[in-house]
Amino acid sequence: MGRLILTWLIALCAMATPAFAAEGAGWWDKEWPYRRAVTIDTSPSGVNVAGPVGRTIVLVRLHSGNFTFPDSLDNGADLRVVDSDGKTPLPFHIERFDAQNGLAVLWVSVPNVNGGEQRQLWLYFGNKSAPAGSDVAGTYDPDTVAAYHFGEAAAQPLKDLTANRNNGQNGAPGLVENGIIARSAKFAGQGEIVIPASASLTFAAGAPVTFSSWVKLDQAGGEQAVFGHGPLVVGVADGVPFALAGEQRLQGSGQVKPGEWTHLAFVADGQNLRLYLNGVEAAVAPGALPALAGQVTLGGAAGRNLFGELDEIRIAKTARPASMLLASAQAEGPSGKLVKVAETPEHPSEGGGNFFYVLGKVESVDAFIIGLCLALLALSMGVTVMKARYINAALKGDRAFSRRYVAMHEQLASLKDNPDVGEPERAVLSRSPLARIFEMGVDELGIRRQERGLVPLSGASVEAMRSAIDAIVVNENQKLDKWMVVLSIAISGGPFIGLFGTVIGVMNTFAGVARAGDVNVTAIAPGIAAALMATVAGLLAAIPSLFANNYLAGRIQKLSDDMRVFADRLITRLAEMQETQASPPAPRKVA
Repeated sequence: MGRLILTWLIALCAMATPAFAAEGAGWWDKEWPYRRAVTIDTSPSGVNVAGPVGRTIVLVRLHSGNFTFPDSLDNGADLRVVDSDGKTPLPFHIERFDAQNGLAVLWVSVPNVNGGEQRQLWLYFGNKSAPAGSDVAGTYDPDTVAAYHFGEAAAQPLKDLTANRNNGQNGAPGLVENGIIARSAKFAGQGEIVIPASASLTFAAGAPVTFSSWVKLDQAGGEQAVFGHGPLVVGVADGVPFALAGEQRLQGSGQVKPGEWTHLAFVADGQNLRLYLNGVEAAVAPGALPALAGQVTLGGAAGRNLFGELDEIRIAKTARPASMLLASAQAEGPSGKLVKVAETPEHPSEGGGNFFYVLGKVESVDAFIIGLCLALLALSMGVTVMKARYINAALKGDRAFSRRYVAMHEQLASLKDNPDVGEPERAVLSRSPLARIFEMGVDELGIRRQERGLVPLSGASVEAMRSAIDAIVVNENQKLDKWMVVLSIAISGGPFIGLFGTVIGVMNTFAGVARAGDVNVTAIAPGIAAALMATVAGLLAAIPSLFANNYLAGRIQKLSDDMRVFADRLITRLAEMQETQASPPAPRKVA
C-alpha cells in the first residue's frame, strides 16, 4: 500500500508538472516576454491537403486583431519563429512591417509539413534589445533558384531573395503598394523584367522545373506571357492558362478572371507537363521540357505582353508536389485558410496553457480557499500513508499469529513468555490485533483458574470473558478507524469548499466589471478562470482522498471481520479446553 500511495503522489506531481513548470521549460528564451501560437492547418478544417508537403515557405499575416504591434519593435526586428518543439528557431524574413497601420507580412520556412495535420509554431516578440532576426536567403530551400517579392522601390532593379542572386537588369515598370500580399509589379503591355542568364537558371533537357506566380489581369484578351525562358512560355490566352514547351502547347481548363488574383503554376517532372490554377490541376500532358538557357523574362515574352499585375514569383529546379502548390495558394490567397495566428499572447509566467497567468489573477479569498484545499489534500495524504502502514503491519502480524495459533492445537498458552518466539517475531506479533485479543482471552482464563482451579466454566464466566474480549475488539476497531474521518471530510467538504471560493471569485469579477462599465471577454475571462481554480483545488483534494478511503475501508473491514470471527472461536475454544482439562469429581463414600 505504501508503494501505491507513493505512486499516487508521483502521478499527482506529474499532472501538476505541465501546469506549473512546463511553461518554464517550453519557453524558448526568457528575453522575449511574449509569444503567439501560429497554427499550420492542413486538416479538413483548414486547407485539407492530402499527402506530404515537405519543407514549405509559409506566409504569416499579422494585423492589429492578432498581434499587439506596440509590444514589438517598430521594424519587427525582435520577431522570432520557433518550431513546435519549442526549441528550434525557424528561418524567416519580413516582407512588410507597418506598425503604424498595424499590418505585417512574414515568410517562414517550415520543415516537414504533412497533410491532414495541425502544426503549431510560436511567434516570439517583445525583446526591445534584440537584433534583427530575419534570414532572407535561409528561408528558401536549395531547390528554389529564384524568388521575387517586388518589394523594391520604384526604378530599382528586381532583387532575387535566394542566395543565387538572380537579380533583374531592370525593375517593374510600375508598382502597386497593396497587391495580393504586399507590393506587386504593374505591367501595361510593355517593359517586361529581364533576368540575365546564370548557371542556376540553366536547365538540361528533361530536367524538372516549377514556376509559380500570382497574376491579376487588367484584360483577358490575347496571349499574355507571365514567364518566359527560351522555349518555355507560361501565360494566359483569352482568360485560359497555357504553357508552351518547345513545339508542345498545354492549354488549361480554368479561367483567369480579370480584376481577380489567381495563383498560376507550371510543373515539369521529366515525364509530364502540368498547369495549376489556385493550387488545383488545370491541365496535364505527357512530355518533357527542352533545354532551357539564356535570360528569363517576367511580365512578357516573345511579343506576348502582359496587362496586369504580378506578385510572389518563384522558380525551382524540382517538381513541386501538388500538395505544396495547394498549400501555397490557400495560404497566400484571400482566404488564408492555411495559417491561423492566436488572438491572445502568452507570457513566460503562463505555465502550460496560461496556468500561471490565471494564477496571477487569483484574488485573496480564492487564494485562501485554494490553500485550504491543498492543506486538506496534504493532510488526507498524510493520513492515508499513516493508515496504510498501520494496516499493513496489522495484517502481517495477523498472518504470523495465525501460524502460531494453529501450531498450539488444544494447548492454548500466552506467547509472551514462550521461549520459541524470537525478538523479531515478537515485534511482528505485537502489531497483530488477533494476538492482542488472544492474550486477553488467555489472561481471563488464567484469572478464573487461579480463583476456581480446573473446573468447567459456568455460563456467567464465559459471558464475562466474552465481554472482556469484546472490549478489546472494540478498542482495536477504534484504532483502525482513527483519523479516517479526515478522508471523509476531504471527500465531502473539498468540492464544496472549492465551489464556495469559485462563487466568491465570480461575484468579485462581475462586481469589478460593473464598476469599470466595460463588458468584454478579456476583462471577464481571467477572473472567472482564476475563480474556477478554487473548484479545481477542491476536486484535487477530494478525488485522491476518495480512492484512498475506499481502498483503506476495504482493508479495515477485512481486519474487523477477522477479529469478530476469531473472538467467537477463541471463547468457545478456551471453554472447551478448560472443560477437557478439568479434574474428575471425587467418588462418594458408601455408608
